[in-house]
Amino acid sequence: MTETDELDASRAPLLDHLIELRRRLLYCMLAIGLAFAVSYYFSEAIFGFLARPLLAVGQGRVIYTEIFEAFFVQVKVAFFAAMMIAFPVIANQLWQFVAPGLYRKEKRALLPFLIATPMLFLMGAAMAYYVAIPMALHFSMGFDGMVGGVRREALPAIGNYLSFVMQFLFAFGLAFLLPVLLMLLERAGIVTRKQLVGARRYAIVGATAIAAVLTPPDLMSQILLAVPLCLLYELALIGIWFTERKRAREAGQDVETV
Repeated sequence: MTETDELDASRAPLLDHLIELRRRLLYCMLAIGLAFAVSYYFSEAIFGFLARPLLAVGQGRVIYTEIFEAFFVQVKVAFFAAMMIAFPVIANQLWQFVAPGLYRKEKRALLPFLIATPMLFLMGAAMAYYVAIPMALHFSMGFDGMVGGVRREALPAIGNYLSFVMQFLFAFGLAFLLPVLLMLLERAGIVTRKQLVGARRYAIVGATAIAAVLTPPDLMSQILLAVPLCLLYELALIGIWFTERKRAREAGQDVETV
């Protein structure tokens, strides 16, 4: 059976696709719900883990100024943890829904990106947690002290601190997905490697602007995000060159050097 015959055999009426989509969404919601229930039970321990960088800079207390703020922080922490735990299930359900409509070559091309996505996101989040957040906190907490005879002391609110941490984790995690995004765009024919090489200077400016928006106004935090973005851009170019080389080898053509 050829790839075209295999794809034709997997086609189904629109109603069947909608029923299948509903089934996959129900599995995803069930996974998130179960993960949320477990995560909410451990939400205080999870927040304690997220608060370690704050403890490391000598700030051992957070406050809340709204009646339900502490409760909603626990809910947000549990939901964040639930999404991380349930992501493999969500990705698997997405793959099972999309895979029947792909050719065998397309399946082999897409699967590595699906596997690399959570790994790269975790690498970015880990860099944020262990490097960027501590440095940003050292900068922010450095304003404590006497100013004009008045003592200035930091009393971070629990909700604000959680938003601060989530901003860093998501910013670095999503930034590390840049190679996957660029390689998928090239694979889809939206951009070419030559266009990306020509856009290097704009990519550097864009990385600097993104870092300035997503991080606090201290130079080190911005550099810690901008530099990896530039390196990941170059990594994507190398990855695209290898995939082009493989496709050209199969077609019996030559490929330019990077």
